[in-house]
Amino acid sequence: MTALVEYTDVAELRGPLLVVRGVAGVGWDESATVAAGSGAPRHGAVLEVDGDLAVVQVLEGTEGLRPGGTRVRFAGEVLHVPVGEAWLGRVCNGRGEPLDGGPPVLARRRAPVSGYPLNPTYREPPAEPVITGVSVIDALTTLVRGQKLPVFSVAGLPHLALATQIAAQATAGGEPFAVVFAGMGLTHLDAATVRDVLEERSSAGDLLLLLNTADDPVVERILTPRIALTVAEHLAFELGRHVLVVMADMTSYAEALREVSAARGEIPGRRAYPGYLYSDLASIYERCGRMRGSPGSVTIVPVLTMPAGDITHPVPDLTGYITEGQIVLSAQMQARGVYPPVEPLSSLSRLMRKGAGPGRTREDHLDVAAQILAALARARQTQELAELMGTDALSPTDQLYLAFERELREQLLDQRGDEARTLEQTLERAWRALLTLPRRELTMLPSALLAERGV
Repeated sequence: MTALVEYTDVAELRGPLLVVRGVAGVGWDESATVAAGSGAPRHGAVLEVDGDLAVVQVLEGTEGLRPGGTRVRFAGEVLHVPVGEAWLGRVCNGRGEPLDGGPPVLARRRAPVSGYPLNPTYREPPAEPVITGVSVIDALTTLVRGQKLPVFSVAGLPHLALATQIAAQATAGGEPFAVVFAGMGLTHLDAATVRDVLEERSSAGDLLLLLNTADDPVVERILTPRIALTVAEHLAFELGRHVLVVMADMTSYAEALREVSAARGEIPGRRAYPGYLYSDLASIYERCGRMRGSPGSVTIVPVLTMPAGDITHPVPDLTGYITEGQIVLSAQMQARGVYPPVEPLSSLSRLMRKGAGPGRTREDHLDVAAQILAALARARQTQELAELMGTDALSPTDQLYLAFERELREQLLDQRGDEARTLEQTLERAWRALLTLPRRELTMLPSALLAERGV
């Protein structure tokens, strides 16, 4: 085994970065150990190598380090973490260190946090649903195993509560299942709430919780989703589980990326984010999917907070190019007292037909979803007309559409934060709303289905 060389010539400390001089044989992404005095060693990764200079991002931050008394040792490999079922049931920080008072996570196998490149010819198309227990998602924007389906939100809306509810309730129809929740940039209050809500699932050994708080080193936030995905990939493709990875909030991740980019002195792109933001996000999102020869899958639900509700902001804009649909939370729905405040007409699961319908969920699922969205669009037009002319000026059919919208909101869209509904319950609630309309308006439902309902 080659002895590791220790370097002591630290040329500069710049934010979370450390520049080492006189290095040889060091590569990009190589992991490093940084020591100073008698303190605990810190961990880092090489961001850049130029001649005999290496730029190292220190995961625990550079506070307290001095150029004259710092020692850096490079590992000769990219950063690895142990992988296996030992992660399940654990609560760790964003670097994977225990927060639950337990011992460090150990395993026989390790894997690089950067992940392995997936051979596209070995990918299988997403198929079969992940049932979240949230009616508006399961009925109208079904999440499919292997899909990446983001939640677009704005500050003040309960996106974290929804993400936590999905993580607590999601199932894969009785097949082996696990959840990895990666919280990024959370307040301590939010982190404690997430931990409380997910405690039951964590105790059952079905969940790994990684919590990066707002006062943790910014570099750690860049590592958190990659550790989550590295653990998920092993659980899915080696151990055959269906794994749901919930990431909240990816806007905090992108802001951390921007901060590190500024410290490196890179030329900024849109709104000062680095020009490689798209490829960086893609390197995370494209790690989900299904692989030939493995029964497991990795499904990703990233949560994004859109600054000022701007959907053209670089983070949601670029995310939209990579992912397969979106679940949009709306301030208008929140103002009407609906939880979760999902706007069905702005939300879309582009892979819904791969995971819902005959042989997957229920025979009538896709027809019911299509009819609900069509009727809701008509109801919204009717509401706008009523605001201009008054409800007395509406036709009897228009009045029925207003009644349908109320019934849909109360029966299907509105749900308690601790309520997990089965798909059967969800679709029956959808039918109750639809049957407020006369048969002549249910043009997207087959006659056989209507006959079964006595319409």
